[in-house]
Amino acid sequence: MRFWLNGHQTTVDDASADTTVLQYLRASRTSLGTKEGCASGDCGACTVLVSGSQGEGPGGARYQAVNSCLLPLGSVQERQLLTVEGLSCGAQLHPAQQALIDYHGSQCGFCTPGFAMSLAAAAQAASPEDTEARRAQVLDAISGNLCRCTGYKPIVEAGIAACGAGAELPYVAAAAKPAAEPLRGFFQPETETELRELLAAHPEARIIAGGTDLMLEATQAYQSLAPLIDVSRIPSLTRIDSAGDTLCIGAGSTYSAQEQALADIAPEYVAFLARLGSRQIRNRATLGGNICNASPIADTPPWLLVQEAELIIGKPEGGFRYERLEDFYLDYKKTTLRAGEYLADVRLSRARLACAAKLYKVSKRYEDDISAVCGAFLINPNNQLRIAFGGMAATPKRARLTEAFINKQPWQTAENWEAVVAQAGEYLAQDFTPLTDVRASKDYRLQLAHNLLRKACRAWALGADAEAGVYA
Repeated sequence: MRFWLNGHQTTVDDASADTTVLQYLRASRTSLGTKEGCASGDCGACTVLVSGSQGEGPGGARYQAVNSCLLPLGSVQERQLLTVEGLSCGAQLHPAQQALIDYHGSQCGFCTPGFAMSLAAAAQAASPEDTEARRAQVLDAISGNLCRCTGYKPIVEAGIAACGAGAELPYVAAAAKPAAEPLRGFFQPETETELRELLAAHPEARIIAGGTDLMLEATQAYQSLAPLIDVSRIPSLTRIDSAGDTLCIGAGSTYSAQEQALADIAPEYVAFLARLGSRQIRNRATLGGNICNASPIADTPPWLLVQEAELIIGKPEGGFRYERLEDFYLDYKKTTLRAGEYLADVRLSRARLACAAKLYKVSKRYEDDISAVCGAFLINPNNQLRIAFGGMAATPKRARLTEAFINKQPWQTAENWEAVVAQAGEYLAQDFTPLTDVRASKDYRLQLAHNLLRKACRAWALGADAEAGVYA
């Protein structure tokens, strides 16, 4: 395979399909500034910049910050890869590096390269003049970077200064095809026809898009993932089509791409994505991966359930079948996907997207953490309340009994809502039998789900200003 590392053409012939960029950088001993902290995408010490993964980034940025510990080396085929060593131009430091020095943003220094890369990515785009708006830009950029000794104040100040510098990053145009061969066991189809052929030829292969969850099997459980079929370069699977009465979100579209495309169409969902993961994670993670992983604590399925989403599933013989998301989950980590099938699109009603919705996530750490409970609430076009939770059952699930009870009551009034919601707790306990695990006990989860329901209903019954004062 071939890619450009800090502007220099690089070829790799002997890496396995599940080798990560971080492993390659450390083993090659050319870019030791990229650190391994957690190997799970949680700390940001391994942040690098990659070009061209689904077009340009926010504001026309040509590079996106990603966690190299979860980035398969094969996915940077024909891409530009920048590490902290490639930021400076000779003796001239990048503004992000210089600002970290000027504002004393480093102590032990282990996390500093990752912060520099995240801030450099943020500094590509035109920054707002307003200091507070720029601060928000910086906080978003470093939401996936952890520091245990410096404290974040000087780092944020350095970021604000760096983002005001308007620094360009180096960019080397990739050579025209024919390109080098991809890594052995790592396939990158460019059409769905090619994808079907590969799935037929390699029935044991795993489909990968962002890899932010799948790659943990390699980095945490030390399992071999070869062969891998990377679907991130199939345009039909990464598109977001909002024409007509429906919205189609390609299963391979990243959350960062969705943030840009859906800001006016689904503002509650876009705001919620900031809780799903860091900027590095959202630059890689995809909607299809979150659905097909079939985790009970996946963050997007509760929202998709109250939206009554429909899945478009590619069949091995060609064509597609259609299935409600609610019918897609069979049990813990089990779905209706059959051999040779793949998720192509998620289809949503524009009418339901325009309805009032509330999305809540509760986790031990506010940013970049896994849910204890995730709740989604929507009042559909027929004025019926829809409720779904993650973290409350073996699969993400609608609260059918609770919905049936509430929708028979006059709950949307200041006089009635509290009594109705109090009684609804009995039905939640029938809808769900959550487990006790390291994140929360069964009783805590039930109480939390009831609190989230109360929070949503109180806001709708009393007005938006009432929502802020309710514990969640």
